[in-house]
Amino acid sequence: MRTTGSVPVLALAGYLGAGKTTLLNHLLRNSRGVRIGALVNDFGAVNIDAMLVAGQVDAMAGLTNGCICCAVDADEAGEMLGKLAAVKPRLDLIVVEASGLAEPAALARTIAMADDKRYHYAGLVLVVDAVEATRAELGNNVQVADLVVVNKADQVSDAELEAIRAKITAVNDRVPLLLTEFGRIDPELLIDPPQQIPRAAQLSLDEMLWETYEHDDHEHARFQSVEFATSTPINPRRFMDFLKNRPAGMYRAKGFVDFGPAGEGRKFVLQLVGASLRFERSRWDDGEPRRTSLVLIGTDMSVDTVHGALRDCVATEPPDDRAILGVQRYVV
Repeated sequence: MRTTGSVPVLALAGYLGAGKTTLLNHLLRNSRGVRIGALVNDFGAVNIDAMLVAGQVDAMAGLTNGCICCAVDADEAGEMLGKLAAVKPRLDLIVVEASGLAEPAALARTIAMADDKRYHYAGLVLVVDAVEATRAELGNNVQVADLVVVNKADQVSDAELEAIRAKITAVNDRVPLLLTEFGRIDPELLIDPPQQIPRAAQLSLDEMLWETYEHDDHEHARFQSVEFATSTPINPRRFMDFLKNRPAGMYRAKGFVDFGPAGEGRKFVLQLVGASLRFERSRWDDGEPRRTSLVLIGTDMSVDTVHGALRDCVATEPPDDRAILGVQRYVV
């Protein structure tokens, strides 16, 4: 399921040498059909040669796999975000690397408060160097992070990883934590790839890169996917409480929600990514069963806790007339 409105914008942060540019390079090379726009300070840090630049105009490089890379200064970031969000065909995700552009928290606020309906803030991914984290403070960025990627996890012991986990959860006990090597994060954690139609034709460059990557000795970091479905309408007030106090480790949620009479019988399409929560009102197709169907994505989630919290959202009695107002604040 993909959004049809504005483009999600992800902030990517981390100390020098943590591996955020490596992670960005990995996403661009292994996008699997997802069209990604990247905003960086300079092209030199991004391995554009390896992605075969198709054409370059001014500060924008078009890549053969459908992705676009832009080099900008701090005062140009807002303007370039608008340009990327206006690209046709539409990008699926824009990643802004925080290095040199702004402090991560300030960058996140800038994106979130931008008065531009073409894009919206989709959270902050913080890359932490596992080696450095064993002997240094993590800083305040953990507090505002929506996902923490502990990179170079192969270079420290299991005991040291547990100590790093304890450091992070002491600051932010609900943030999802992902252990990686070489910044190898599965793009599906961030956004859904387009539906691929099976075919016997020759693989594209993007697909060949992913095939090569899938069979590499270094397994990419995996995530959990928890499903929930019910034919009984959901209580909107309880559901909003669930989303605001989400289970530890949950990073994304997507699917369809039936709020019953409280939602005037409409289908609500849910997209939650990090700090960004959005609903779209839609209609049920003819013959489509009216039911809530959700997929929750994250790391180290307790399946029983997630299912139990969602079962508590199922309406056992009609909600009050104002219950849906909390949902309507996030309808686009």
